[in-house]
Amino acid sequence: MMEPTEDVNLSVRPMLEETFYILSKKNTVYRVKLTEKGLCLQKEHNGNIKNETISLSDIIGCRCMRRKRRSENSCACHPSSSRKHDPRVVEENSAEKDESDISAYLYIYSYILKNCRVKSGQKRDRMTITLRFRSFDKYEDNMREAQKWKSSIKHLIQSRTHPQLSPGKMIPSDSIIENKVLIILNPKSGPGKARDMFQTRVVPVLTEADVNYDLHVTRYANDARILVRSLDIYQYGGGLVAMGGDGILFEVINGLMERTDWETAFQRVKLGVIPCGSGNGLAKAISHQYNEPHDYNPILVSALNVVRGFTTPMDMVRVQTNTQSMFAFLSVGWGFLSDVDIESEKLRAIGSQRFTVYSMARLIGLRTYTARLSYLRVPEDELSRLHTTPHICMDHPSSQLQDPPPSNLPHSLSLGDSINLETEASEDSEGLRRDSFYSVASRRSTYLSVSGSSYLSLADDEDREVSMYGPPSSLPHLSQPVPQNWTVFQGEFVMVHAVFKSHIATDCIMAPDSKLDDGIIWLFVIKAGITRAHLLQFLLGLSSGSHVNVAQTEMIPVRAFRLEPQCPGSYITVDGERIPDGPFQAEVVSCAPNIMARSH
Repeated sequence: MMEPTEDVNLSVRPMLEETFYILSKKNTVYRVKLTEKGLCLQKEHNGNIKNETISLSDIIGCRCMRRKRRSENSCACHPSSSRKHDPRVVEENSAEKDESDISAYLYIYSYILKNCRVKSGQKRDRMTITLRFRSFDKYEDNMREAQKWKSSIKHLIQSRTHPQLSPGKMIPSDSIIENKVLIILNPKSGPGKARDMFQTRVVPVLTEADVNYDLHVTRYANDARILVRSLDIYQYGGGLVAMGGDGILFEVINGLMERTDWETAFQRVKLGVIPCGSGNGLAKAISHQYNEPHDYNPILVSALNVVRGFTTPMDMVRVQTNTQSMFAFLSVGWGFLSDVDIESEKLRAIGSQRFTVYSMARLIGLRTYTARLSYLRVPEDELSRLHTTPHICMDHPSSQLQDPPPSNLPHSLSLGDSINLETEASEDSEGLRRDSFYSVASRRSTYLSVSGSSYLSLADDEDREVSMYGPPSSLPHLSQPVPQNWTVFQGEFVMVHAVFKSHIATDCIMAPDSKLDDGIIWLFVIKAGITRAHLLQFLLGLSSGSHVNVAQTEMIPVRAFRLEPQCPGSYITVDGERIPDGPFQAEVVSCAPNIMARSH
C-alpha cells in the first residue's frame, strides 16, 4: 500500500536516512527514510513537501546490483534502444560489470494496491524503487552503503514473521532465516498450463523475494500424497505449496495425515496454495477473508502470500465411509453439484466454463435421489458469537507498531510502476553518465531459480500399506444410530452440499458468512420438488451469494452430519475428488493446518 502520510509517520525514528535526486527533474529532492513501518519518501520540489510511504507489508525483497558494461556497439546518446533486450545492471560479482562505474544500485520490490483503469475495483501492481548510491569516490564504499540498506530492509521483513527477531536491532549479515519452499505442481491442472504459469508468473516473485525453492512436478494421481508421506518436510521452513487445482492440496493434506508425526507436521510446516486449476475455491476464500483483490491476478496474490510467510489456521473436516477416512478442507457434495463436477471432467480443457455448460445440462435433465440425512446443528447463540469475534492472523511480530491504514495508489500519481533515485555524485565521478537503468527483474528478464534451489524428483515408490491418523472421532460408527440430539430427515433430494469455506470456486461464493477457522460446516439442502426456476435462481445466485435467499433451499450451520444414500447412481465428491457411493459422515476436527494468507 502506498499512502500520503502526515506527521504520524515522520514521528517514527528512522533506522536509515539518505537524500536522493532525480536528475531529470530540477529542484526535486527525495529524502528517503527506512522505518519499522516501511519506506518513507519525502519529496521536496520548489518549496513544496509531500510525504508518501510504501508499507513494509507491501515490500517483498531487495537486491544490490552493479552497472553492466556497455557493449562496443552501444550508443550512449540512444540508451533506450538497448533497454528492451539488454537490462543494464548485473549482479555485483558478474563478469559483465562495469569497472569504471563506482555506483551501487539497490532495487526494492513492492506490490501495492492500485485502482483498476478499465473496471472498478483494485489490483496488486508491481512497483520497483531504484536507489543509486554514488556519494563516495570508491565503488566498495557505495556498495557497502547499499548493502546496509538491503540488510536493514530484509531484517525488517523477516522480523514480521519471526517474532524472535527485534525490528530495532540488527542481526549479523551472515545470519540466515530458512525460507525454502517446496512447490508441488500439477501440470495437468485446469487448461494444463501450470508449468508455464510457474516459470513466467511465480518464479519472478520468488526471485525478487529471495525465496529458495524446490519444484516437484506430479506425474500421476496421488503422487503428491506419496511424496509428502515420506519426505523430510521439515527442511522446508517456507512451507509446502500446492500449485494447481484444489485437488493437489487435498493430496498434500491427506499425505500429511498418513504420517506418524502428523501433529508435529501441522504445527511446524506451513501450507500454501497457488491456483491454476478449474475451481480454485480455497485461494479465493483466503483472499475474500483478507479483502485482497483476487480476481485481477489470482496467481500473483497467492504467490505474494507465499513469500510473505504469514499463516492463519484453517478448519479441516474428517470424512468417514465404511472403508476409509480422509480429510477435506473445502466441501463434501452429493447430488446436483457433484454430478456437474464429475461429469464435466471431459470438458476440462475449457477451464471453469465446463461447470456452466454441465449445470445447464443437469438442470434440463434434473435428477433426484433418496437418502437419510442427519446433522448436529450449531446453536444460534454460538453462531452469533463466532461471527462477531475478530479474526487474528498467526505469526505476528512482537512489535506493537501497526501498518499504515489500507489505501490505494491512484493512477494520477507521477510515480507510476517504478521510481529511480540517486545520491549526489562524488567529485571524481562527474564524467560518468547519471541516468537510471531498468530493473534486473523487468518483464523481459530471464528468471532462474535462486541460489540453493533445485528441481526435485522422487523415485518411483511402490504401493505400501499406510494408515490414516488424526485426532479421535466424536462420531459413532456408521453402523450405529446417530445421537438423540441430532436432526434426522428421510426423503428425496436434489442435492446435499457441505461447505466449510466461503468459496468452492473462484466465481462461486457458496457460504458468504464462512470463515477459514470458524469450526462450522455449512450444509446446503435442496429437496425434491424445487421448481426449475428456483433452482436456476439458486445457480445464478452462487456468483454473488444471493442464492442463500432462494425459496425451497436451506443453508444449515452444523458441526457434523451423516448422509445415507438409499439409491444407486449418485456421485459423492470430497474437495472435488470422487469417492465410492455409499453412506458417509463428516465432522470438524480439532487439528488445524496453518495456511499461508496475507496479514494487513
